[in-house]
This record gives sequence, C-alpha cells and structure tokens, in this order.
Amino acid sequence: MAAQTRPLVSVKALEGDMATDNSGNLALAEVFRAPLRPDVVRFVHRLLSCNKRQPYAVSRRAGHQTSAESWGTGRAVSRIPRVPGGGTHRARQGAFGNMCRGGRMFAPTKTWRKWHRRVNVHLRRVAVAPALPAAPVASQARPHVSVKALEGDMATDNSGNLALAEVFRAPLRPDVVRFVHRLLSCNKRQPYAVSRRAGHQTSAESWGTGRAVSRIPRVPGGGTHRAGQGAFGNMCRGGRMFAPTKTWRKWHRRVNVHLRRVAVASALAATSVPSLVLARGHRIEAVPELPLVISDSAESIEKTSQAIKILKQVGAYADAEKAKDSVGIRPGKGKMRNRRYINRKGPLVVYGTEGSKIVKAFRNLPGVDVANVERLNLLDLAPGGHLGRFVIWTESAFKKLEEVYGTFDAPSLKKKGFILPRPKMANADLGRIINSDEVQSVVKPLNKEVKRREKRKNPLKNVAAVLKLNPYFGTARKMATLAEAARIKARKEKLDSKRTKLSPEEAAKVKAAGKAWYKTMISDSDYAEFDNFSKWLGVSQ
Repeated sequence: MAAQTRPLVSVKALEGDMATDNSGNLALAEVFRAPLRPDVVRFVHRLLSCNKRQPYAVSRRAGHQTSAESWGTGRAVSRIPRVPGGGTHRARQGAFGNMCRGGRMFAPTKTWRKWHRRVNVHLRRVAVAPALPAAPVASQARPHVSVKALEGDMATDNSGNLALAEVFRAPLRPDVVRFVHRLLSCNKRQPYAVSRRAGHQTSAESWGTGRAVSRIPRVPGGGTHRAGQGAFGNMCRGGRMFAPTKTWRKWHRRVNVHLRRVAVASALAATSVPSLVLARGHRIEAVPELPLVISDSAESIEKTSQAIKILKQVGAYADAEKAKDSVGIRPGKGKMRNRRYINRKGPLVVYGTEGSKIVKAFRNLPGVDVANVERLNLLDLAPGGHLGRFVIWTESAFKKLEEVYGTFDAPSLKKKGFILPRPKMANADLGRIINSDEVQSVVKPLNKEVKRREKRKNPLKNVAAVLKLNPYFGTARKMATLAEAARIKARKEKLDSKRTKLSPEEAAKVKAAGKAWYKTMISDSDYAEFDNFSKWLGVSQ
C-alpha cells in the first residue's frame, strides 16, 4: 500500500543499455519530503565549522614583563602601575593595563577556551534532510517517476516506473541550507597571516612632546627622506596593519550532524522542483521530467563522447554547454593564486554502484559533477547555498535513496537514528485554505459596521460631563456667580464713595487750612542763619 501511494521516479535508459537491463521506476526517497529548515541548517553549519579551529592564545606573561608599581595618589597622575627607572622613554609610562602601550590585552585569550561545539546528532540529521513543504505538481499528480531507457537498451530491459522517494517531499528549508553551506565552506580555507615583524623592522622611538609633532614613533637618523618619518602605526607608511592577521584564527566550523542531514534532505527535495531548478539558471527546457532518472546502463560507460551522447538523449546537454561556455578568468588577485578560471555549475550525475566507470566518463566535462548516492554533499547539491541543482539519477542510485535517508516513519539504514523531518504544513497555500468552504463555514462573517469610539469628555473641562457626575454642580455654579456679582457691586460702591468730589466751598476751606498750617510751621522754625534753607523755604531776610 505504501508503494502505491508513494511517488515514483523514472530511470532513464541510456543509449547502449542491454535488453536485460532492469530499468524502470524507483520510489522517491522520503528524504526529499523532509521539511526545509534553513534556520537549523545555518545553526548546525555554524557549530560544525567551529570544530576545525586551531587553539591560540597570547603569552601568559604578555604585558606583565616589567616590575611596574602604582605611584598611588597625590602625584597628579592616574593610579595605573608605572615602569620604574629613568633615562628612557619607557620609564614612568603606564603598564599592565589594556589601555597602556605594551600592556596586556583585555581578558587575554586562553588555549583552554571552548573551541569546539557539540551538536545534537538528530539536529545534524535534520539539517541534512530538509524537505519539500509543497510538493511539485508533477509529484502530487503522479507519485511515480519514469525511468528513461537509453539508446541501445535491449528489448527485454524492464524500464518502467519507480516510486518517488519520500525525501523529495521533505520541507524546503533555504535558511538551513544557507547556514550549513556557509559553515561547511569555511572548512576548506587555508590559514594566512602577515609576517610577525612586518611594520616593526626599524628602531623608531617617539620624540615625545614639545617638538610640535605627533607622538608617533619616528625613524632615527638623518640624510634620507625616511629619517623622521612616522613608523609602526597602521596610519603610517611602511607601518604594520591594524590587528595583524594570525594563522591561529578560528578557520574551521563544526556543524551538527543532524542539521547537516536536514540540509542535504532539503537540497534533495529542491532538485525535484522545476521552478527552483530553472531559477538557479539550469537549462532544463528539453528535460522530460524532474527528478530525471536514467537506466543503470549509463554506469558502464567510460568515454566522454558516450557521456555527451547520454546528455543529449535526456535533454541535459544544453545545461552542460552553458557551463562550458561560462568558463572565464577570475577577476581580482585570485587568478594569481591557482584559482585563475571560474565557470558555472552544470548537472550533477548521481550513481549508485561503487567503483562505477561513469566517473571517468563525466569528469572531463566542465561544470558537470559526479557523486555517489551514499556520499552526497551539500556543497554539490546546493552550490553557493542556493537550492535547485539539476541532478541526473541512475536507477540504482534512486533506489537507494530511502535506504540512505529513510522515510517519515522509518529511520535511515545508513544514518543512525535519522528520520526525515515532517513539513510543518501539509499544504502551504494559505489563500486556498482560508477561502475554502470548510473554513469559511465556521468563521464569523465580515463585520462591515463601523463602530466609532465615543470621545471621552473631561469632567474638569466639559460642563455637560460634570453635570452627569454631579447634578448639583449647576446650582452651585449659579450661586457662586451671583455671589461674585454681589461682591463686585459692593466693592464698586465702596470705591465710588471714596472718590466723591468736594464742593467749591469745601475745597476752599481745605486749601485755606493747608496754607494756615504751612505758615504756622514756618513761623515755628528759625532758618535765618541758613541762607540755603531760607531760599528753599521762600523766607526773605
């Protein structure tokens, strides 16, 4: 029953296949149906790449090779330890601190740092076998794959259909693939570094302050342009670079095994999606179907001319020609470092029989790679971390997919404990799910009525709002208004009474009284001997 429901992949018969060749269909390995987990792949790839790092550390005594002591307080300098002695520029300079020249670094590196990372086995396997979240249309409608018989296959050749392996239904996880690919690609780097003495091959010393130049060390001597020039600093001509590179850098990364397997499964699942293969740039317009399976007679060829003939029969030669025509010279300095030529990737031929001659037949075609089904590499299945490599399977290799990667229910026979990760969603078409009759029949209808929120009124500012809270507020406010009006009226009457004008007779009496008082005051005061006061008072002598 499982074989009936599982999709099959056709084995393509090649030219020259014998009639007894048992070509037909292969069941699609369940690893192609593993969920694509690019996040898991990236995580595992980063951890795995850590496992090839070479430990490094600064010297235990670096920055402490002097008997410096702090001068304490009271000397108008910081309390950093200072070099003893005199007669040199080094004397009295700060030491030990990471902010001092010649001091130790902050948190010196140790060789017992945690260099390597342990990655869960299951997580590594999940990263190697991501799957197809939404299986391609061809796989949904036809769970079998045709085996393409090649020219020359005998009439008794049992070419037919193969069940599509479940690995082709694994979820597509471009994030996992990119993550694992980035970490795995770190493991081929060659350590490099500048010379340890570069930029320091001179006896330069700083001139100190007071000479109207910067305090950078300067080349001694005279008679040349070099004398007096700055040295050592990364801003100086002929100086060292900033943070000189070291050969003990962390070059390699360790990736979780399960994560690597999930990434490989995801890359395998993507090889059966024509849109992804086309998006990657492969020329598959003449290819009859994906996955492309050819008969096992192809594994017996050993001539490149026969390999080209097979590619032409299955419609894959256009992709090989594209890779051949793309050969060019690398831009940059890589052309001087044994990486002179670059070219695009062509088809990947996967065989199943160990020691097959097919390797010799395809190895001289530019861009065409050959791999054993039991040793599939993520770097070949997803070059550059991009899903959708064009893969040509032999029948024996296609039949081994479920043995190598297992199914969604049964673990792999080759990879201990690895089970294909299931997709998070059986159908990724959210629009179709939301608009289906089953969902729309139970959801609430669209509410088109617009409910405008009533604006909240502040009772401290709005009279209508405060009247709802305190009905007596109106009466109290009216009484307060009347009381204020009465107070204003009384005050006005009081002021008017004080401002009443006197009659002419009364005004004359007041003025006469004032003059009489003034004359009395003058007569009571004798200022005859004081001319200034007499003149000021208007008294004549």
